[in-house]
Amino acid sequence: MSINIKKKKKIVDEIKNISKKALSAVIANPKKINSNKINILRKKARKNNITIKVIKNTLLKKAISKTQFECLQKKLKKFTLIAYSIKNPGSAAKLLYSFSKKNKTFKIKGAAFEGKFISAKKIKKLAAIPTFKEAIQKLIYIIKEASISKLVRVIMSIKNKKENNNN
Repeated sequence: MSINIKKKKKIVDEIKNISKKALSAVIANPKKINSNKINILRKKARKNNITIKVIKNTLLKKAISKTQFECLQKKLKKFTLIAYSIKNPGSAAKLLYSFSKKNKTFKIKGAAFEGKFISAKKIKKLAAIPTFKEAIQKLIYIIKEASISKLVRVIMSIKNKKENNNN
């Protein structure tokens, strides 16, 4: 069933608006992935401030032209799943990367971050960007470790001084 020109324009405008506020985008081939798995993926995406769209490439090419994601156009073939990271640049890459590990037919084509194309082989680097929550957790852990080690050093120095005074 084909859609009329009005609906196509609406889809293109919607994708353009998302592209304006997104930090990064990852494209993938959802070949042989059933709709139930895609729906589960979308549910996880919503929890992580990621917008996922499955769209025809002709419409996607028009939607991302003259945006920071224009570099993705050369990788668009057949149907494409595009995931936009809204709050953290690595969140969409992390979600799709873990999904591709569980679903071997799901292939990541590439990503765009700050107007630059990132190949599928290097997607791990984008996925490694920690979320705000992960960064805070790591900082708290480091502070705890530093506090404990400093406390141990202070106790050891007090012990050493007492031993030196007793001698």
